[in-house]
Amino acid sequence: MTNPHPIASTNPRWFKSSHSNGSGGECVECAQAGAGILIRDSKRPTGPVVAVTTDTWRTFVEGVSLRR
Repeated sequence: MTNPHPIASTNPRWFKSSHSNGSGGECVECAQAGAGILIRDSKRPTGPVVAVTTDTWRTFVEGVSLRR
């Protein structure tokens, strides 16, 4: 059986931002997967996951970086 979603992954390697303070605040985790990026709430690791393409993620990160 083939993977039905081009970004889906069976065993993603999740990571938090280096800006995460680790004190239980608001944070997301990301994982590279196939043709894109997976994003989830770090406080809800079994909750919903958002999948976006690599280009979409790059545009988002560049936009956030410009606002610092």
